[in-house]
Amino acid sequence: MDRILYTAMSGARQSMDLQAVINHNLANAATPGFRAELQAMRAVPVNGEGLPTRTVVAASTPGSDFSHGAISTTGRELDVAIDGNGWLAVQTPDGEAYTRRGDLQIDANGVLTSMGRPVMGDGGPIVVPLGADISIGSDGTLSALVPGTDPTARGPAGRLKLVNPEPGSLQRGIDGLFRPAPNADGNIPALQADDNVRVVSGALEGSNVSVTEAMVAMIDSARRYDMQMKTIENVDENDQRANNLLSVTG
Repeated sequence: MDRILYTAMSGARQSMDLQAVINHNLANAATPGFRAELQAMRAVPVNGEGLPTRTVVAASTPGSDFSHGAISTTGRELDVAIDGNGWLAVQTPDGEAYTRRGDLQIDANGVLTSMGRPVMGDGGPIVVPLGADISIGSDGTLSALVPGTDPTARGPAGRLKLVNPEPGSLQRGIDGLFRPAPNADGNIPALQADDNVRVVSGALEGSNVSVTEAMVAMIDSARRYDMQMKTIENVDENDQRANNLLSVTG
């Protein structure tokens, strides 16, 4: 009986973890540039003396879905969508990271940011003149026009650092940003800019989460959890019946 309990108990726990992944994807269905997390389950033997027949269920997130989301026009000058493959570089406390989210902002110091993180340019974080009218070209070049100046005086204000790593080479961090795998020294290298990456100005790429598929997966996970809990209840009932049959009355 305990063999069934091992499988059902671990399966119920991992179904709850799987539900958390699905909920996270659904919560970000409207987040620009979001990449859905993948999930998988597998049987794992229990190691230890006297446990060769016991098996538990392990859930894992083997990676992310890197398919592209739909691009929608917003008309906002600071919105950019990556056209095809490529990533936008941002600065984090532990180095450079990459995102597809392009709803950019300018903070009180004139720093161009994405989700509050400085956006990287050719020589570091991009800083633009406060109050300037900013436009972004297809190659990521920013042009600034300071109010009160001649419209022909619009000049360059930096260029977005756009990278194009090998497919599947980026890993999602706990902050939702992507980074390359650490090198032999344990350091995460910064990627080189790729001049061939293009952006669409005045547009945003949506999340690649399919709400319909996520809802179906959520229902399936909930039913699987109920089935595993029912199995545990049945095993408990069978154990009680067996104890009653083997009990000695006198």
